[in-house]
Amino acid sequence: MIVLPSIDDPQPTSIAQWVLAAVLAITTIVTCLETAGLLQGFDLFSSPSRWRETTSIALGILIILATHESAHRILAHRHQVRLSPPFLIPTWQIGSFGAITRIQSWLKDRSVLFDIAFAGPAASGIVSVVMLLWGLLLSHQGSLFQLRAEYFQGSILVAALARIILGDQLQQPLVGVHPLVMVGWLGLVVSAINLLPAGQLDGGRIVQAIYGRNVARVTTIATLIILGLAALANPLAIYWAIVILFLQRDLERPALNELTEPDDTRAALALLALFLMAATLLPLTPSLAGRLGIGG
Repeated sequence: MIVLPSIDDPQPTSIAQWVLAAVLAITTIVTCLETAGLLQGFDLFSSPSRWRETTSIALGILIILATHESAHRILAHRHQVRLSPPFLIPTWQIGSFGAITRIQSWLKDRSVLFDIAFAGPAASGIVSVVMLLWGLLLSHQGSLFQLRAEYFQGSILVAALARIILGDQLQQPLVGVHPLVMVGWLGLVVSAINLLPAGQLDGGRIVQAIYGRNVARVTTIATLIILGLAALANPLAIYWAIVILFLQRDLERPALNELTEPDDTRAALALLALFLMAATLLPLTPSLAGRLGIGG
């Protein structure tokens, strides 16, 4: 019997794709430097001589991105799964949206898919939270960044952590924060964006692994609709919706064993990851911010 290759079979990375990955990596380094400059109030492209001022913040963002991709690869290696090189998605607003990484092997079962998908955002999320907490502990009124207190209302998770550590400082018009706060916050946003339950994003793969392909299709459509509505307030949302629609909308290839479901521990971790994603990306309501004493 002759078995013809399927177009859906895992394909190795071509030379052109390696070149593209390298170009995107270099571009992402540049956008991380630009993001660091914008955070400090200047455009690096207009003031290239100030590049040294951007290196520490850019390095922090790149460390979070590297942690994310390394965790994927460690778990993939453990399960003997090949991954493509990461195709980083640069953006000057937050440095990078993360990376597109293709799975180039057949997966044994849905638990393997979960482990590989969950590892990246879990690792980068932990590093980001550590940076955020460390930065909050180092923050004082003379810190480099002076943020309006209302700025903390942009994330439920960040607002809660800042309220615990900074306390009544969040009732002042301006709050001084250490640069690590900004790096950690950006890292949490990147990790949360990749946990959106759509297509071949980490979140989409997690949903597919735990709840199956039918649920993953529904959450992909719902995510795209929500991003479209969110774009009315934040143009970054439509940018990310376009990336998903054209590059990430398809579900991951079915595992060889689709019938065996992941265990309860993995299911609980999936719910925790999706909860933290929502807590990072969703803002506080004005009434809740008032009750928490954030923003005066």
